[in-house]
Amino acid sequence: MKRGKRNLLLAAWRIARPYWTSEEKWSAWGLLLTVIALSLGNVYISVLLNQWNNAFYNTLQTFDGPGFFREIGIFCVLAGISIVMSVYALYLNQMLQIRWRRWLTRKYLGAWLDHRAYYRLQLQNTGGPSASDLPIADNPDQRISEDLNQFTTYVLSLSLGLLTSVVSLASFLMILWALSGPAAIPLGKWGTLYIPGYLVWAALIYAGAGTWLTVKIGRPLVSLNFLRQRFEADFRFSLVRLRENAEGIAFYGGESVERDVLHERFQDIFVNFWRIMKRQKSLTWFTVGYAQIAIIFPVLVVAPRYFAKQIGLGGLMQVINAFSTVQSSLSFIITSYTDIAVWQAVTERLAGFEGRLSDIQSATKGPQKLLTRYGTNRLALENVNVDLPDGTRLLRNFSLNACAGERVLITGPSGGGKSTLLRVVAGLWPFGRGTIDLCDRKILFLPQRPYLPLGTLARALAYPRDSESSYSTVQLRDALETVGLGPLEDKLDIADDWSQRLSLGEQQRLAFARILLATPNLVFLDEATSALDESSEAELYDILCAAPWRPIVISVGHRSTLRRFHDQVIDLAPFNERFAKEDACSVA
Repeated sequence: MKRGKRNLLLAAWRIARPYWTSEEKWSAWGLLLTVIALSLGNVYISVLLNQWNNAFYNTLQTFDGPGFFREIGIFCVLAGISIVMSVYALYLNQMLQIRWRRWLTRKYLGAWLDHRAYYRLQLQNTGGPSASDLPIADNPDQRISEDLNQFTTYVLSLSLGLLTSVVSLASFLMILWALSGPAAIPLGKWGTLYIPGYLVWAALIYAGAGTWLTVKIGRPLVSLNFLRQRFEADFRFSLVRLRENAEGIAFYGGESVERDVLHERFQDIFVNFWRIMKRQKSLTWFTVGYAQIAIIFPVLVVAPRYFAKQIGLGGLMQVINAFSTVQSSLSFIITSYTDIAVWQAVTERLAGFEGRLSDIQSATKGPQKLLTRYGTNRLALENVNVDLPDGTRLLRNFSLNACAGERVLITGPSGGGKSTLLRVVAGLWPFGRGTIDLCDRKILFLPQRPYLPLGTLARALAYPRDSESSYSTVQLRDALETVGLGPLEDKLDIADDWSQRLSLGEQQRLAFARILLATPNLVFLDEATSALDESSEAELYDILCAAPWRPIVISVGHRSTLRRFHDQVIDLAPFNERFAKEDACSVA
């Protein structure tokens, strides 16, 4: 258990430390120290108010009217100062929180996007190898958007709360010790036992027992909150997936299946939340009861001294206030345990996510089994082996050679590795071995369903470049006109979800327009004209064949009509072990 807590704190430190040593460190430390100073100032005000309690209630006991109004004035001054410090402590705390979250978001987004980690992470989550024993990093979008927010919020609130509690405890322990006096316990023939500062010991025993029981009762909340975040993210992902594939689901009439999937995902949320409810109920029974008893407990403890006339009404109220503050400070874990459980779950999720990203970065920096060399004037694959994530060999000893202006068509049976081979050449698929020579890094990949980002049509057309800085309006219009999308020229500045507005055939035409704008030296076409009729397909390939910069074109497709646009046609069946064995058996 101790090792687990130590590992958790180390994980939290690894996540938090980079910000406090970054380029924003001076403003961050300045804000933090200011918030700490304001919080400690409030502790000092609490000490003054504790002394004020004595004087104020003594004026009531002695019917001192002028003294009463004098103490009311003092209270107004102290309360006003406390209000100002509390407001600015909260304001500056939130300022620090959003700045820290912004920095962490940029850091994690960079790590997620660099080296195509988002894609490799998806491969790991679907069965790819990983050097880490960490759990699968599910729903990275939630970890970046929600977990980072909760991490910064809880780290600041819990750490500042702990610091304030410790300082308050130290301050009021001295006050309580001075006020409590010794407790005399008669022991019969053995005499009398005197316990100095007995109120301090009473507070320590009460809060210590409460803390131990709170941890004992609430410990399962950590794992339950971890699962809660995961199940919520899974359910949200399923809803988004249904929305993005609405047309396909509608054509299939798959509403009942989708409903079952969504109900199943929500059932996980329901069952887990029910467990949280039951555990939270048990914890609340104790914490609320503890808090209620804490109201009367200091009165019961100090009442004997009051009735013995050892202290007056003012002293009684001062002791009760000091005792309550000590007990409250000692009960920090009790009152914050739910927040601590959420923080622990969030930290574990972020640590797992960061560990996976670190694995990917290490893998990209280490020796590569698939070696890619840039700077040649051709595309060449030499004895390339392609594996599946589980290690199964997909293609063996595949070779290819293409120079500028050449076009190669790759064919083969479904599941034979055609699309996977393109991913290998594009550097997306890390599973395999061999050497790949590329002319340079100016490469464009056109999948069967092009990706269209949210925003204007101009942004979708220029992707992955910035339309406003990379291309003129004339260039964008000419590209649309060339590929047969002239009617869209006047809609370049309209923002919409163009993946829903355009048909798949129009999206594929738009992808060819990207080729004309980007002028890549190497183009991969993975079933990039599957939604077009043969005449439209021929029109787009004729445009590509006439491209003045003479790109190397690698196409994947099944249509026989594609053959006339290519200089080489390669069938992958002989290189695929499964299909090669089937052919050998059929010949035998």
